[in-house]
Amino acid sequence: MAATSLPQPRTPDPMDAPPLRWGVLGPGWIASEFVAALQHGTRQRVVAAGSRDLGRAQQFADRFGGFAAYGSYEELVAAPEVDVVYVASPHSEHHEHARLALEAGKHVLVEKAFTRNRAEAREVINLARLRGLFCMEAMWARFLPHYDIVRRAVEDGVLGRLQTVVADHGQRLYPDGPERLTSPDLAGGALLDLNVYPISFAAMVIPQIASVHASGTLTDEGVDAQEVVALIGESGETAACISTMTAQTANTAVVAGDSARIEIDGWFYQPNTVRLVATGGEELDRWEPAPDDRDHGLRHEAAEVARCISEGRHESALMPWEETLRVMGVMDEVRRQLGVVFPGEQA
Repeated sequence: MAATSLPQPRTPDPMDAPPLRWGVLGPGWIASEFVAALQHGTRQRVVAAGSRDLGRAQQFADRFGGFAAYGSYEELVAAPEVDVVYVASPHSEHHEHARLALEAGKHVLVEKAFTRNRAEAREVINLARLRGLFCMEAMWARFLPHYDIVRRAVEDGVLGRLQTVVADHGQRLYPDGPERLTSPDLAGGALLDLNVYPISFAAMVIPQIASVHASGTLTDEGVDAQEVVALIGESGETAACISTMTAQTANTAVVAGDSARIEIDGWFYQPNTVRLVATGGEELDRWEPAPDDRDHGLRHEAAEVARCISEGRHESALMPWEETLRVMGVMDEVRRQLGVVFPGEQA
């Protein structure tokens, strides 16, 4: 008999995580969101920002209350006041900048997508292992309470036997959006920026992916404009992961078992409403996120980093190294099938 209620999330309060001193590498939009979340809902301290443009780093530091500003990434990672580096540069630079921080002896949190490909990801992870340092992909949604509800519902059999996952992520970002999404040199395209969310979401609940099938279209610049990715699990589960940077979609997600399903509202990867729905369409239960999470959900991944480092762990159980490698491997296969190649990427 199907369950009639959702499990409660096990997510710790971000305010309980021990404070660390953070340095921000790449003071752009996502870094601004990250720092605001840390300052609002954690005890973490942002103590430095680094950019190739000192003025840009200083402006960023002044905007958030004033802290050290450095005019090079090398200076930032060498700064003695920094415990952990948050890498928020373009996808094309993640491999180099994560290595830079690790070689300087700093723990590192690297924005998603972790690197351009699995080989680069493995090199970064191997360096973290060699240096005995913490390293994690900043797939922030994995640490949100509503993702833990989904995880628990599948693990506990609330949905019955898992059958299928459907998730889409579409935003109108091309052709008039940021250059980083249009340029092969910057590892642009919909996959690494948008579809990483549906693919990572599906991978969270499908433990073994047996096959990947992708179809999509490319821009004139040679990056993927949109794609549909079908994943088949070893136990027969399926997932449809859809992304586009040419149109605004509903951005919803469904996880369906043979007894019930979970529905997540638009912008499924952000703090959101979760509904448990019977096979006949009746809503059985719903869960709503806290107001602070709706505005500052990035605080949860930072709190996880702080807990892991304070406990001497080098990776997170919620986003372990092998999971990052698994998701990167799926995206490598999608790019292979679509014919997307980034100049200068490590083979």
